[in-house]
Amino acid sequence: MKIFFLEKSKAFTGENLDDNTIGGTEKILINITNELAKNDNFEIKVFNETIKKKKIGNVEWFNINSYDNKIIPDVLIAFSDISLFNNFKASKKFLWSHSVQSLEKFIRKKQFLPYIKHKPTLILEGDYHYRNRSYLTSFFGKKILKVAPDYEFINEQIDFNHIPNKTCIFTTKSDRNLNILIETWKKIFKLNNDAHLMINPPYRISEDIADKNVRLRIKGNKKDLIRDLKTSKIMLVPGHKGEVFCLAAEEARELCIPIVTLGYGSLYERVEHNQTGFIAKNTEEFINYTNRLLNDDVLYLRFRKNLFQLRNSRNYSHVVSDLLKIINSTS
Repeated sequence: MKIFFLEKSKAFTGENLDDNTIGGTEKILINITNELAKNDNFEIKVFNETIKKKKIGNVEWFNINSYDNKIIPDVLIAFSDISLFNNFKASKKFLWSHSVQSLEKFIRKKQFLPYIKHKPTLILEGDYHYRNRSYLTSFFGKKILKVAPDYEFINEQIDFNHIPNKTCIFTTKSDRNLNILIETWKKIFKLNNDAHLMINPPYRISEDIADKNVRLRIKGNKKDLIRDLKTSKIMLVPGHKGEVFCLAAEEARELCIPIVTLGYGSLYERVEHNQTGFIAKNTEEFINYTNRLLNDDVLYLRFRKNLFQLRNSRNYSHVVSDLLKIINSTS
């Protein structure tokens, strides 16, 4: 089976999986193609903004403008942009969506006409994503395909009895309601002035915030991220209506880090309330739950044990298996 992937966000290949410039969308593409390519019956090609043709493992990477339209794959999967199908042909077409995307934005981004022309089935990343993708932007069909963290997170050794210092961490983008977290942190800090909060750059930390032990983590490679997560006691992540999966939270979960969230967007899907973390109904609950986890080590270790038992419950072999079911069930 020939499965080709189309993506046009930036220049990257499978060699860049550990780079700090790679976001969730790019990680998913690299992982899914690497996993598919383990099967010799599949021919996997990616067409994106990479400059030179490269073969990484069994995955071939091409510049998207170099495509020979005489080659017709069995399956085309475009990431985010339906217009990428315009110069490609295939019997089955799928759009892997990474946003809820309102009808207004769908039209403004010039997606409506290519959607009518190509009739792709949408691949969505969770229940929240599925429920909030409108019928008018998905009426040719939509399927749920939940993703997974990189194998390095799954294979990292974990001592679930370890209790880190009172360090909290936020590893997603600052526009994902970091402002809410900062305001709640000020109140958390009043009761835990020995606690620290690490956040991702870029973000301007004022003197007032710095006095409350908020600091920017150095955004290095994947090993640096794993190190920072493992030295953190809690992930604090309010969530955001634009967050359709939150891979950052799934990475933390895989490393047995309890999560406190407001459950915005898909964040309620990443946490089992009172089992692997807390889903707060409001900021006051968010503050109280955080304080409980910072100070109650018995509760903290119970959550750690529950998280440890869930490790490797979803990896890219599961993702590929589910993707192939979607492909084979679509006419």
